[in-house]
Amino acid sequence: MALFFEFLAQQWMLVAALLVVMVMLFLHETRKSGTSLSPQQAINVVNSEEGVFVDLRDTAEFRSGHIVDAMHIPTTKLMNNTGLLENYRDKPIVLVCKMGQSAGAVGKKLNADGFARVNVMTGGMMEWKNLQLPVVNNG
Repeated sequence: MALFFEFLAQQWMLVAALLVVMVMLFLHETRKSGTSLSPQQAINVVNSEEGVFVDLRDTAEFRSGHIVDAMHIPTTKLMNNTGLLENYRDKPIVLVCKMGQSAGAVGKKLNADGFARVNVMTGGMMEWKNLQLPVVNNG
């Protein structure tokens, strides 16, 4: 362990450069999946710019409560066919999952397929419900 600290002390510039590169890589990867929006920001973007909420959860979760006018396209279906969102290629798309974590992979896929304005709602439907925002139940 003493050798490790000695290395850090002698090669501090190298260690600092490594940390900077790691932070830059992390920021780059998170941006590829789309901009993170809070539920309030997501509402503003969808309403003011004719965007759409896309609910990525499975059918049972969607029916138990979803955002008004949200499109329901489960993750696996959308990963296999991003053309389902062709009408929204140049409009804001807000991806919504259960907790805001699994939408990132779909966001990366949409960005890679040329969708210009992909966003991920932080906290997903858990955060939406915690804020007591309105939901529609279908069953």
